[in-house]
This record gives sequence, C-alpha cells and structure tokens, in this order.
Amino acid sequence: MKKEKIASTIVGAAGEHFVMAELLRRGHIAALAPQGAPNMDILIADRSGQQLFSLQVKTRTSVGGDGGWHMSSKHEGIKGERLFYVFVDMGKPLNERPDCFILPADLVAEMVFETHRDWERNPGKAGQTRAKGGPMRRIRPDYFSIYTAEPPKYTQGWMEPYREAWQVFEN
Repeated sequence: MKKEKIASTIVGAAGEHFVMAELLRRGHIAALAPQGAPNMDILIADRSGQQLFSLQVKTRTSVGGDGGWHMSSKHEGIKGERLFYVFVDMGKPLNERPDCFILPADLVAEMVFETHRDWERNPGKAGQTRAKGGPMRRIRPDYFSIYTAEPPKYTQGWMEPYREAWQVFEN
C-alpha cells in the first residue's frame, strides 16, 4: 500500500502540537500564538510567568534529498534573545518519537545567511554558476555534500548539541 502524502498545513500543525505537548509535559505553560502572529507559532512561560519565550516550529515528514527544512530569505533577519526555532523531524515510523532540534533564532539567522551565501558562491554539480537572490533557503544537518570549492563550517553533526535541548527553557 502506497503511503499517502499529508498536506503541509497538517504536517505543520502536527509539529506545533507535538512541541506544545513536550513543553506542557515538562511543566511549562504553552499556547499556540494567534494565526498570523509574526515570527512565532508557540508562546511559552514558566509557572511563575517570569520567563517568556516564543518559538517558531519547522516540521518535516521525510528526509528528502538533503535532509533539511524549508526556510526563506526572511529568516535571515528574524532574531531575538528569547526567540527559538524547533526543527521537528517526523520522517520516522509512527511508533517512534520525532526528533526535535532547538536552536536560538540568532544562530538560525546567521547560518541561513552564511550557508546561502556559500551555496551561491560555490558552483553547482555540473560546475555552473548559481543564480543569486532567490528567496529559498534550507536548514540542513550537513552542508558539506553540496559544496565543491569551499566547505562550510556546518558539517555532519553540527545540529547534535541542539537535539532535544529543552533545557534552554529552564531557569
């Protein structure tokens, strides 16, 4: 039986609800941000209301060609001390827990900018010059395979310190 493709809006909602469940399970107060709220999907507070955070959740269901998550040029400018991204990997069998990588927004903005700039600077597989200025970006667990001239600093394993890093929301 062929697996049916799930609509991206359902996948996104699944990721957001999974992250909310994890936060609630860990004793945080978490709520979905209103539809259309800029730069956030979930709002978090500790029980005292002293620690407040906002999250953007990015969810994928299959590894695909590069194992990454879709981003855009706007993510190069989204920064904030209490803003985090949770990259959820639901591309596993249903009986396994999704992996979550929790990264500060400042790091994501920097790396989205740097890796895209490096991608543009390096030739394509056939040696062609890459088009400049497109809006699409990617967060990948390993950037090494797409570069031929200058290897990037974000190579295999760079995301591991952020795997299940829920402790960033603790006091």
